Amino acid sequence: MILQSHIPYDVSPKALPGMAPMAPDDWIWVDDAFGPQMVERARLLTDRRDDVLALDDSARPAADELLETIMEHLDAHPDYTVCGAQVIRPDGVTVAVDRRDPMGTLGILVQQDLCILQKQGDEHVLTGAVLCFPSYWTLSEKIMRPMVRIHLPVDMYDDNIARRVQRLFDGIKPGRPMWRFNAHLYDDPTLFTPRREADRYPRAHNPEGAYLRSERQTLWRLPETGAVIFGIHTFMVRRKTAAT
Repeated sequence: MILQSHIPYDVSPKALPGMAPMAPDDWIWVDDAFGPQMVERARLLTDRRDDVLALDDSARPAADELLETIMEHLDAHPDYTVCGAQVIRPDGVTVAVDRRDPMGTLGILVQQDLCILQKQGDEHVLTGAVLCFPSYWTLSEKIMRPMVRIHLPVDMYDDNIARRVQRLFDGIKPGRPMWRFNAHLYDDPTLFTPRREADRYPRAHNPEGAYLRSERQTLWRLPETGAVIFGIHTFMVRRKTAAT
């Protein structure tokens, strides 16, 4: 069981898509579950790599740019130490930066999952990701799919929301990132919960659940490749833990 002590933002419901501006230096967060979450990420990337990492050849330039961009952020981050091709994480673990494996390296550098979305035709398509903590979806079914197809099982993701989200993705500018959150009650605090679309979808969002799961979701435009990076920092707390 990997839990944070609190969620550091107000989780009161907001109208979809609920985006707000984000300061660029507020992109990478470190919280009190950093160590345990990173251990779990390393385990998944070792034991179930094909389930949590995917990268199409077309997305490799964006993945390379993303690694370099995050390395710059970590160099300025008070909780990280960057020493050439090595990074000392907040938990004291030293990570060797492998530029041959940008997404795998990112998966053990930062807490948040990272998805690469690139414009193809009229929609943004998921072309790469390191996704260790999916909430009832499977990366292999979503890779190389457009946004509408990715959200096919989500009832509230109607045509209106789809158009608004696409306009939002089109409008993201380099240096002007955005963020939003979701929050649901769950019975099970497990972070890695993949599920295939053909499987019966559980009512995981239980109003009587003992745990509150919230994803801090960020949108960041890479200036060179133009890819949009969808970041997911996952919080899991006991239900009675108040946000601060």
